[in-house]
Amino acid sequence: MRDVFIIGCKGIPAAYGGFETFVERLTEHRSSPDIRYHVACAVDGAPAEPEFEHNGARCFRVPWRPLGAARAVTYDLDALGQAVRYAEEGGLEAPVFYVLACRIGPFVGRYARRIRALGGTLMVNPDGHEWLRAKWSAPVRAYWKLSERLMAKHADLLVCDSLTIESYIRGEYARYSPRTAYVAYGADARPSALADDDPAWRGWLSERGLEPGGYYLVVGRFVPENNYETMIREFMASGTGRDFALVTGVDGGFLEELERRTGFRSDPRIKFVGTVYDQELLKKVREGAFAYLHGHEVGGTNPSLLEGMASTGLCLLLDVGFNREVAGDAAL
Repeated sequence: MRDVFIIGCKGIPAAYGGFETFVERLTEHRSSPDIRYHVACAVDGAPAEPEFEHNGARCFRVPWRPLGAARAVTYDLDALGQAVRYAEEGGLEAPVFYVLACRIGPFVGRYARRIRALGGTLMVNPDGHEWLRAKWSAPVRAYWKLSERLMAKHADLLVCDSLTIESYIRGEYARYSPRTAYVAYGADARPSALADDDPAWRGWLSERGLEPGGYYLVVGRFVPENNYETMIREFMASGTGRDFALVTGVDGGFLEELERRTGFRSDPRIKFVGTVYDQELLKKVREGAFAYLHGHEVGGTNPSLLEGMASTGLCLLLDVGFNREVAGDAAL
């Protein structure tokens, strides 16, 4: 039995998020009975039950620490600490520790030594360019860049979900001769199970004043580097009679900043329609769009782009390497 510990996603069952979706699908489609997954799952407060099972995986709960933005770092450290102790105390043979994103670089060296003492392997998914995200201050960006470098230094294998990221890692950290592998993201390309007259679908459209084929669509996290301002500004400058439906969880501060910069509230075509967690309904929302817009700039292979390409006839993408790599000639 090979034990694989997954650190760095918020947990499963997945709601939103690329890593969460990845871990949900990875455990759901486990192909070998000789693999056992252990997944760290974040919780608020002390958990009543420290463990549960989902998709055949052992899910262990790790409380968030009340540290604001720094809680992501301590969450990964606490989760990795729990996982390594579990492997040590259980005498597990050649365990794999797969860390998603590069948040704990300054601290990972001592864990790497303990993992190798177990005969284990430290794998890291470097994600995208976290140090370029607009929400971070200059000191925090410097920390993310340092952390990325040290994760690349200590990892036994860096699993990249983007050829662009793999090339960057191999070039930027050539001094460490990093061992890398490219594993492409996937997406569920099946059509929605909802019929065109399904009450859930028709009700969703009616409540938001939308019509099938009558709206452009974006689905993604509400952060500046996903280029909401650019998409809104250019949509407002267009003469289209269609609407612009934005499926996202809204942050009040960023929303007000967008209003100051674009005045989008004066344009009735622009509609923030909230989140959609029902996967069949979300597929139907994508299928019903005239076009899907994708403004992600600093990530790797985004699941939302793959899902948009699978479900929406026309995709309009920001011209960066990640998006060109994924879409090829299948988008504009």
